[in-house]
Amino acid sequence: MYSENGVAILEDFKASAKQDLFQFHDYYNIDDLLSDEHKLIRQSARDWVKKEVSPIIEDAAQQSKFPTHILPGLANIGAFGPYIPAEYGGPGLDQISYGILMQELERCDSGVRSTASVQSSLVMYPIFKYASEALKQRLLPKLASGDMMGCFGLTEPNHGSNPAGMETRFTDAGDHVILNGAKMWISNAPFADVAVVWAKDEGDIIRGMVVERGMEGFSTPEMHGKWSLRASATGELLFEDVKVPKENIFPDIKGLKGPLSCLSSARYGIAWGAIGCALDCYDTALRYAKERNQFGKPIAGFQLTQKKLAEMITEITKAQLMAFRLGQLKNEERATPAQISMAKRNNVEMALKICRDSRQILGGMGIMDEYPIMRHMMNLESVITYEGTHEIHLLITGMDVTGINAFH
Repeated sequence: MYSENGVAILEDFKASAKQDLFQFHDYYNIDDLLSDEHKLIRQSARDWVKKEVSPIIEDAAQQSKFPTHILPGLANIGAFGPYIPAEYGGPGLDQISYGILMQELERCDSGVRSTASVQSSLVMYPIFKYASEALKQRLLPKLASGDMMGCFGLTEPNHGSNPAGMETRFTDAGDHVILNGAKMWISNAPFADVAVVWAKDEGDIIRGMVVERGMEGFSTPEMHGKWSLRASATGELLFEDVKVPKENIFPDIKGLKGPLSCLSSARYGIAWGAIGCALDCYDTALRYAKERNQFGKPIAGFQLTQKKLAEMITEITKAQLMAFRLGQLKNEERATPAQISMAKRNNVEMALKICRDSRQILGGMGIMDEYPIMRHMMNLESVITYEGTHEIHLLITGMDVTGINAFH
């Protein structure tokens, strides 16, 4: 039985939970290392998320529907290609700014962050890095403004962690190529205007190209039945004798180096984004623990609750420091894929554990959609697998420190 006072406090907290009451947590004063521009970017993104996305995200997840009306807002806060230069329509920000934006978006929902990071790291990045100048000029400004949306086709039904085994192929047909195959688990696919697709040529060499909606034989059926990333649109890419102009093929990049460089950029964003999930769950659990009374006092006053909260903020702080240092290395173009793998793996695992511990602090209320915890937890079950599974990233670190490849 709850006391009358306990019931009143719990009901007040439940009523306020529909609002976004998040307060930032920075135990090691990492803000002192950020520039004024970084802080302004973060505040602008946080204000927009609190006003436009937080109030509707639970309903979107329950309905398993991506709220496409937020796309212009994502563009306005600079979340599409933050590091793309202004000459191509991008904001021209640094890599720490990109990380901060991903953290603020994933603090709300991993699916929202996925939409932005796919657009940025998996679509705009390879076009900026590898496409012809004409293709850059034609596509990047529209992608930056959100007038066009993109997706990334690498994973296939039979090939996930081993992309070199891909079966999607294209053959030469004069001024164009003929593309056949299928890609699966593709974020943004159902509404994407363009797809950056990786396929093998007649010599078994992996090449990248841009496939555009409207090309005959190209379809993007949506995948249904997800328990995770429910507020994100996921689909397939199907190619049946699709004619792709040769000018849409990236001219110089060959092999897995191209798609893996894109994944490194996206994984970097995830390393920051997962911190956002952890912060949101910690913030929710901390406020709840201070207001929820049991046995005559707030549950925040019990040792086991304090143990959970103290360990949470410790792990968040370690992840924040790792992400910030990685951002510095990215700005200097010195971050290695192995360093990025370590941060992605560590920070997602950290966030998932914090979600679970936060759920325990909230007890039964932790499974309700009045709080974000269970939604974050389900989302992170995808994030810990995509862009390289938890185990693959462990082996990348293992290979880096030993010099021995354990993949074969």
